[in-house]
Amino acid sequence: MDQKPARARIVDAAHELMLSIGLARTTTKEIARAAGCSEAALYKYFTGKEELFVTVLAERLPRLVSLLGELSAGEGSVEGNLADVARQAARFYEQTFPMAASLYAEPRLKHRHEQGMRELGTGPHRPIQQLDAYLRAEQAAGRVRAEADTYAAASLLLGACAQRAFAYAALPGGTPPQPLDDFAASLARTLLGGLGPEAPGIS
Repeated sequence: MDQKPARARIVDAAHELMLSIGLARTTTKEIARAAGCSEAALYKYFTGKEELFVTVLAERLPRLVSLLGELSAGEGSVEGNLADVARQAARFYEQTFPMAASLYAEPRLKHRHEQGMRELGTGPHRPIQQLDAYLRAEQAAGRVRAEADTYAAASLLLGACAQRAFAYAALPGGTPPQPLDDFAASLARTLLGGLGPEAPGIS
């Protein structure tokens, strides 16, 4: 069987290491070793650990960012779209929390990581901005109440998904009180109660 291309092996190795030992302890040297290539070869594809982390999030984890980028006002129901986002976001944060948590124990590494994220034009704020943009588009289309605070709504939905990962999934033996699909549907329905237009049947 042919070996995977070097780039794919590097991303696989980064994903496995970041999940097992955390982002703070994962180095490009360890990633290269696990991928069976030199560190110089790794740098042919990636500028550093931060870009690798972003690539892992985009290519190996539940597709939250791409889903948010595909949302279009007027398509599907607002409630259904929000439930889809909540479902993917809960899965996404469940996997990213163990990776990134180690950074909070190392302030200097955390600062360096945040600086790297800024240079790449990304960070944990991007999903909130994307969801806010979608909700504002729905607001312009008349499917979200004109006076609704779309940024607060986006923050509430994604914050609830991140909190679910923190409170339950990231703990040994932690089991959320609701199955994921029920959680996502209930969260979307509850949030839409404060967003939807007064007229019934539009959401």
